[in-house]
Amino acid sequence: MASKHADGDLKGLKVLVIDDSKTIRRTAETLLAKEGCEVLTAVDGFEALSKIADHKPDIIFVDIMMPRLDGYQTCALIKHNQTFKHTPVIMLSSKDGLFDRARGRIVGSEQYLTKPFTKDELVNAIQHHVRRQAGGQQVTGNA
Repeated sequence: MASKHADGDLKGLKVLVIDDSKTIRRTAETLLAKEGCEVLTAVDGFEALSKIADHKPDIIFVDIMMPRLDGYQTCALIKHNQTFKHTPVIMLSSKDGLFDRARGRIVGSEQYLTKPFTKDELVNAIQHHVRRQAGGQQVTGNA
């Protein structure tokens, strides 16, 4: 079954935004809701893991610097889970360092966005992964 999002339409796409900053969560939620996404938010990795299990998001944005469970740990836990290992994870950080990007790749993140991000950066990141999945890399059991 071809993805209904292959043409760049994001309506109904489930996106989880994990960030301890209320401003970042609200900004992402507002921008993505305008694009038709169903947006879920979590303040840290622990809250995110239960939301991932309950709601099965299509794509996940995770802040690197968070209390309790940071973005790298959260991403690694997602990627080590058989059910969610193919869910795209995009790291968010206020730092634009090579080390941070490399560490994100090591734990399995697909992309890295620097905060503050623009609406276009957010939407383009989602569209990029939606197109990749529509290109035959979709690995859901309900195809």
